[in-house]
Amino acid sequence: MTDAGLDTVLKQLDPEMVRQGPMRQLIVEDLVLLVVSDVRADRMRIMTPVAAVGSLDGPGLERLLQANFDAVLDARYAVAQGKVWSVFIHPLSPLTVPQLASGLAQVVVAAKTYGTTYSSGALVFSGGDSTGLQRELYEKLKKKGTIRL
Repeated sequence: MTDAGLDTVLKQLDPEMVRQGPMRQLIVEDLVLLVVSDVRADRMRIMTPVAAVGSLDGPGLERLLQANFDAVLDARYAVAQGKVWSVFIHPLSPLTVPQLASGLAQVVVAAKTYGTTYSSGALVFSGGDSTGLQRELYEKLKKKGTIRL
């Protein structure tokens, strides 16, 4: 995907998307998502803040790390700037529209399930978490605008 292609797809999802330099801000499912691209490094990242780092205790941190192993799959929980984030990171040039839609959906579901199931809604290595939330959001994103997957 090109940088311009990324803008095109994201504008279809949120016509009010704002771009400042390499960063875009859009709203998906009532969450503010930041999408950053770096053409020279051939990388992109989708992220949204989910909690203050101070809210993490021992068991919560352990659960978050367990989820990074088996439940959030392509999305991840990360810590930066005093916040816990839901993040999806991918090389930009090979990124396809279905991968972008999946990444967006996983970031949103991981943010919404933080503190409960800690899941991106996608498959889970050890089983047990439902794919329903992620699949529902993925289908909803597919239907927006003119995106064809």
